[in-house]
Amino acid sequence: MSDISKIASPSTAELFKQKDALSESGAGGETFAKHLKSAINEVNDLQKTSEEAIADLATGQVKDLHQAALAINKAETSMKLMLEIRNKALNAYKEVSRTQL
Repeated sequence: MSDISKIASPSTAELFKQKDALSESGAGGETFAKHLKSAINEVNDLQKTSEEAIADLATGQVKDLHQAALAINKAETSMKLMLEIRNKALNAYKEVSRTQL
């Protein structure tokens, strides 16, 4: 299972397991950063694959049109997911920064 799909739809049981593992290790911030970096790298790899598929389409070297279309759509969807995660994180940061002490 890819890292993006883990972020996209974790079950409640998986979330509780992750929470317990984080509380035992005590390194929640480092683990989050590691997972975030991994997800960003995966999105980057999907974007590169998509660019290669587009280049193959443009030059007529595409072997399977269906696979090229899937690669392009997968890259687009993963980028949209990453942008939504970024937007949610920025909104949460802004909300926390507005909180008065």
